[in-house]
Amino acid sequence: MSLSIDHVTTFVHVVELGGFTAAADKIGLTQPAVSLQVKLLEQGLGVRLIERVGRKAQPTAAGLDFLTHARRIIQEASAAEEAMLPYRHGVAGRLRIGTGATTSIHLLPLAIAKVKKRMPGLEITVLIGNVGEILHDLEENLLDLAIVALPAHGRPFEIEPFYEEQLLAVAPKDAEMPEDGPDAAFLCGQSLLLYDGGNTRKCIDNWVAQAGLQAKPSMEFGSIEAIKELVAAGLGWSVLPELALRRDRANFLKVSPVRPQLKRQLGMVVRRDKQLTRGLRMMMESLRGLKSR
Repeated sequence: MSLSIDHVTTFVHVVELGGFTAAADKIGLTQPAVSLQVKLLEQGLGVRLIERVGRKAQPTAAGLDFLTHARRIIQEASAAEEAMLPYRHGVAGRLRIGTGATTSIHLLPLAIAKVKKRMPGLEITVLIGNVGEILHDLEENLLDLAIVALPAHGRPFEIEPFYEEQLLAVAPKDAEMPEDGPDAAFLCGQSLLLYDGGNTRKCIDNWVAQAGLQAKPSMEFGSIEAIKELVAAGLGWSVLPELALRRDRANFLKVSPVRPQLKRQLGMVVRRDKQLTRGLRMMMESLRGLKSR
């Protein structure tokens, strides 16, 4: 028999979503059409793949065994289709990356530039979001690679730390900065402007908590670039990633390491079952080559 990729894909959707109707909504077909595709697949294989238990569709023993092969078939078919893109459209491939704003501005361009020199036809899309949004999209296969502040969690993921940087105290240019750097008690005595949420904020809060204190910011923002502008305008102090401050030390801000030293790690996250295309492999290699300063 010859297997239909469409039928195999429909079968996987039915199993993963637990029903024919949900699968129909997912792939834009009617419920009878989904049922027919699964039936034709079962007839071709000569085995029952799906059984109904109450209102839920579940795989039979044969269906569970076939599911592993089905996912591999879909993955290989996708890889084969991607390999044909240069011949069909003159494009070498596609890479979808999710990351935070600071990384996208100050770190990722260096890696992208290296990859594009070696693979000019690679189509790269960068989506900006918080850690939760990025990891959700990665799990749904809407992204190929996530670059996030660690920790990151999830059973489907492979996580690789690749870059470490300091979190630095930031003050208006005319502020009095302690010679040996501010500690948590000093900073908690200032008007603090802190990033709202995410692992970077958790890192700062944990650092303050180790001193037996609690950070109580006067204002919170979802944009590190906005915080930099407000600090430069004299509205308060902050603690920000070193990456975001490399271009600003001399002109508008006063920057110092804190006591004790505070660092964060950035990591690459991919799905464990992800087909590592040439473009994805090259991007990961390029990120590994970036040196922390």
